[in-house]
Amino acid sequence: MQSKEYVELKGVPGSPYTRKMLALLRYRRIPYRLLQGARHQIDADLQRFPVRAQPKVELLPTFYFEDDNGTEVAICDSTPVIRFLESCFADRHVIPGNSALAFINYLIEDYADEWLTKAMFHYRWSYQADIKKAGQMLPRWGNSTANELLLQQKSRAISELQISRLSYVGSNPVTADTIEESFTRFLKIFDKHLQSFAFILGARPSSCDFAVYGQLTCMALFDPTPQALILETSPRVYAWTETMEDLSGYEILEGDWLTPTELPGSLMELLREVGRVYSPYLLANAQAVRNGEPHFQCVIDNRPWQQKAFPYQAKCLKWLKDFYTELDADSKGTITTLCNSTNNSCLINSE
Repeated sequence: MQSKEYVELKGVPGSPYTRKMLALLRYRRIPYRLLQGARHQIDADLQRFPVRAQPKVELLPTFYFEDDNGTEVAICDSTPVIRFLESCFADRHVIPGNSALAFINYLIEDYADEWLTKAMFHYRWSYQADIKKAGQMLPRWGNSTANELLLQQKSRAISELQISRLSYVGSNPVTADTIEESFTRFLKIFDKHLQSFAFILGARPSSCDFAVYGQLTCMALFDPTPQALILETSPRVYAWTETMEDLSGYEILEGDWLTPTELPGSLMELLREVGRVYSPYLLANAQAVRNGEPHFQCVIDNRPWQQKAFPYQAKCLKWLKDFYTELDADSKGTITTLCNSTNNSCLINSE
């Protein structure tokens, strides 16, 4: 796969993964072109934005690269796109060179992309004020000249669709308290960490920072219910989210990364939160997918959890295990000790 001298991607303002990737591109000073377009487009301007290659599953952002034959390919998954960009552009990397720290970065990025997004989706489509705002705004991104009646119809359709999808991310009356209490704990832990460090892994941003930022662009900056919670309990996290949007002028220095064998207590707390909620979720989901079960039940944080099985997140667990397997002996020892001490041992066990 190849990249041009600039990166092309399609996305909209309300997509947390689009915001994640735009902020990362700005920080890395990678030239890019942002194309309008989404599933909610009413009248696509095909002269201005012609039809491009289609991904296997239409998600945002969609990136456009070329294969070895020069044929355009469309890719949506932000995690491998970030790693591909690491090989294409030489400066201001977001993946630590130390392999043990790179594993920690990968784990927290995955937690943000796949667990914090549960909170984002839950708040947006469970509370009336959030439903109303998102329902009004989502169809208007890219459709500012559309007929108001059509926009209202589109608003109702989007809201109904997204609310029906709550079961896929695991938001329901059984899991609601677990999701909200986990998010509140995350805010307190992250606030404490930010009192000593500008970013999650030290004094320079890594891909996990941009993943956390992506979800917070919704919960801190857009959706009324979590925004009120963040402003009251952690204005520091709110301010951090705003500053993450454009770090193109942030200069990096030698020694900015943390040392993986000497992690601060606040980062250890964050990893224990991952082990408290996300790792047991990954394990239970993967077992259900492996057994061909459409739904599963388990216990997370001493509470019952139930939802539809999600094959993609079974792959997430496999990729984490693969990452661990490929570590060198010293890094594997560091991560083994770390995972065992933060209740993340299921990520490194063979079964």
